Amino acid sequence: MIYPIAGLILGLVVGFYLPISVPVVYAPYVSISILAALDSVLGGIRAMEEGNFDTLIFVSGFFINTLMAGFLAYFGDRLGIQLYLAAIFAFGVRIFQNLAIIRRNMIQKLVSKRSEKEEENSIS
Repeated sequence: MIYPIAGLILGLVVGFYLPISVPVVYAPYVSISILAALDSVLGGIRAMEEGNFDTLIFVSGFFINTLMAGFLAYFGDRLGIQLYLAAIFAFGVRIFQNLAIIRRNMIQKLVSKRSEKEEENSIS
């Protein structure tokens, strides 16, 4: 679980300190792609917590979701339809679901560790 979190923190630090600017024209495509990438990262953390993480699935999903989200935003823009709004909604829902499941798993682990310590203390 430490690798995805470390990668996320490293990416945030690099992103804040490198002078990279995105032209305004590409901002909607880049933003939806970043949202898709965040969804994939949180899905990977969730899979690690649940014990069914697969690197190949994570990497392929990361790149395919990111590219597809950017493509849908571009394609919708060319058609005059705001398809990126649907992608924002879908990824937003998935991000919050993954966060809720990760939070729930972490709380369950903390509670079980605490109850194990209390049982050890009561036995001693």
